[in-house]
Amino acid sequence: MLSPQESGSSSFSVLHAVQSGDGGVARVVTDLVRAQLAAGWRVAVACPPDTPLAAAVQAEGAGLHAWRAGRDPGPRLVRETRDLARLIRTVGPALVHAHSAKAGLCARLALRGRIPTVYQPHAWSFEAVDGPVAAVALRWERLAARWTRRIICVSDAERRTGEEAGVRAAWSVIHNGVDVTRFAADAADDIADAPTGGPLVVCVGRLCRQKGQDMLLDAWPAVLAEVPTARLVLVGDGPEGERLRAAAPDSVRFAGAVDDTAPWYRAADLVVLPSRWEGMALAPLEAMASGRPVVVSDVDGARESLPPGHEPLCLVPPEDPAALAAAVGRLLGGPELRRTLGREAHEHVLSRFDVRRTGAAVADVYRELAGVRCTEHREPISS
Repeated sequence: MLSPQESGSSSFSVLHAVQSGDGGVARVVTDLVRAQLAAGWRVAVACPPDTPLAAAVQAEGAGLHAWRAGRDPGPRLVRETRDLARLIRTVGPALVHAHSAKAGLCARLALRGRIPTVYQPHAWSFEAVDGPVAAVALRWERLAARWTRRIICVSDAERRTGEEAGVRAAWSVIHNGVDVTRFAADAADDIADAPTGGPLVVCVGRLCRQKGQDMLLDAWPAVLAEVPTARLVLVGDGPEGERLRAAAPDSVRFAGAVDDTAPWYRAADLVVLPSRWEGMALAPLEAMASGRPVVVSDVDGARESLPPGHEPLCLVPPEDPAALAAAVGRLLGGPELRRTLGREAHEHVLSRFDVRRTGAAVADVYRELAGVRCTEHREPISS
């Protein structure tokens, strides 16, 4: 166990290991890095170079270490693990925080519990695959728990999914948070070329199977039958981009990857994220912080992110285009209802999902692992 002296604000050091250089995980890591640097900690990040995450953590002043790793396990796994082990020896952190499946795999293989290791799945690896691959991923998660001092889940539902799958670990549940000032509903930076002429639906997320944009496109003809002037914008890019563009009608626009998603949320009348799986998605939280109502699929974290009473209107079964179309059409047809839901959503995120609470709760986990008692009030943590 770390000594209290090691975890003092001026000497405590942490290395974040991250394979994904963009998207929600990158934003979570950037927010944590910012908070930890502000606390006076020594912070390093191992991630792929030439990515938005690499640029962001460098701009914050953290130590950046290039770690080239692919998303999936494969023949390069041994080299990727050795490279990460070498970086960990170079940095000499008091604690390693591994984010998502690939970094969690390599970091725990490299360390095997020799220094405190925190693992944050950001959605379980065995949910993202099927068949024999899913079985292997599940066996690995069960095995690697023995080398993990703490698993941080971003929702109670994500923790329950792990427990029900047989992952035995010391848990903390720390909800994702967003920068509520960045997504303030009254900011003025609008998008000059946003579609006009009817209510606008916006979906923000990597164009990939997980985020379910294909189901939104399947649902869209039924939405247009209900609200013919509706427009849809997909914000993001990814491996499914070409296929989605080929399937989209003229009323759908692809905005591509953008540096700042906040103006798109403010341009929207409704934000939709029909994910197949999540831990707790950031996009709905960002949309609600912007004062916009959301429609989300009932995957891990969705119910916990919504304001009380919003579930009947805003939550739909996953992989159900008909239910998705009905929910979207209902809200597009009720402007006063949307305003009420958006106002309630904004207040809910301000009170429950401020990123500063998330950063403080993660810091408490680190201090606990370092043997330091924390007495300040923090975001409630389940274990």
